[in-house]
Amino acid sequence: MSPTSKWLGLATVWLIVSVIAVLNPLAAIVWMGLGAVFGGLLLIDGLLLLAYAPMKVERRLPGRFALGEAGEVRLILKNSGKWIAKVEIFDGVPQGATATGMPWGGVIPVGGEARIFHPVRLFERGEKVFGPVHVRRTSPIGFWARKTYHLEPQTVRVYPNYEPVIRFALLAMANRENPLGIVHRSLAGTSREFHQLRDYRDGDPLSQIDWKATSRRQILISRDFQEQRNQSVVFLLDTGRRMRAMDGDLPQFDHALNAILLVSHIALKQGDQVAVKSFGGTERWLPPVKGAHAMPVLLNHLYDYQTTAAPSDFAGAVEQLMARQRRRSLVIVMTNLRGEDGKELVPAMQVLKTKHLVLLASLKERSISDSVESPVESFADALKYLAAGRYMSEREEILRELGALGVLSLDSTAQNFAVALANRYLDIKAAGRL
Repeated sequence: MSPTSKWLGLATVWLIVSVIAVLNPLAAIVWMGLGAVFGGLLLIDGLLLLAYAPMKVERRLPGRFALGEAGEVRLILKNSGKWIAKVEIFDGVPQGATATGMPWGGVIPVGGEARIFHPVRLFERGEKVFGPVHVRRTSPIGFWARKTYHLEPQTVRVYPNYEPVIRFALLAMANRENPLGIVHRSLAGTSREFHQLRDYRDGDPLSQIDWKATSRRQILISRDFQEQRNQSVVFLLDTGRRMRAMDGDLPQFDHALNAILLVSHIALKQGDQVAVKSFGGTERWLPPVKGAHAMPVLLNHLYDYQTTAAPSDFAGAVEQLMARQRRRSLVIVMTNLRGEDGKELVPAMQVLKTKHLVLLASLKERSISDSVESPVESFADALKYLAAGRYMSEREEILRELGALGVLSLDSTAQNFAVALANRYLDIKAAGRL
């Protein structure tokens, strides 16, 4: 129990009267009388506050939070006592979160309740803990305030923001994939397998006509094809220190996770299976999953991935993956390429390519591109320009070397990375490379 500003104001008045009481004996009697009255009020007010029936508090959290997206938290406060409750409430949100609706203050009538809905944004993935709810209740006269804590800590899961995945699914259902930037190129080739027979449509190539079925039915019949199914896509994900670089509001690692979710959604819809292997301080493995249940499995596996300060051991990661994944797959190596990686990365990708189709998907910092494109107005700008240019040329040299060995590559900024990787996957499927 602590004094309020009203209590402090009363004490200030009493002290002022005490100064007058020193000079005037009559005022001293008034001062002592006021002190007795004030003391009695403070005592009665404090005892009433201690006698209040405790508030009943309930908290309902969303089933899951998406990184950076607002989740609605519900608080229900019930006043079962015989006095109105003037309260101020603060929810025990996790450290680093934002809760724009907190603190909340109001009056709850006798036998009534207050329902508070406030948005909470969490900016780190993984498991986060909501602590006890803090309730600060003021006494009837207002001289005292008492803080109480309600509810046990509650743990929630913060998942990657997979809104682009949901948006793609909705657009695909409406047969409108282009607004997202994903282009499904339907090319004839070895990647397509027979699906069904159907009536001939204007524009069908002659090679697609089934002449035996046509002769039987006496109308033109075409073969309908679909992309090959039941192929494997494996993400080899770098969790080392290089993926901690911030790009916009998120680290590059979170942009990589969003790309994994988008490509996985597309691959699973096409009947392929998806696996994830991490390296660089976090050594985890999700065996290939397939079917309608696979996206929740993938989300529950990825949501608490964290980057580490460890270096990225490409050779060790390739060795472990080769031992685990024996079936030929499209292996997408996700990292932030550096010039010093050449000596280790190139041999590792060469070994991986002996069994799998390899795509090196590298995130590049937008700040580096901005440094090259910005005007040079000072000596410091010149040094920055030269450093950025050398950084980019070293990356390009490694990519050229990998391309000469038959390793596919993608080098994109974080903002375009997910859609660019999805398009590259569709190109590989359409070309029959896998």
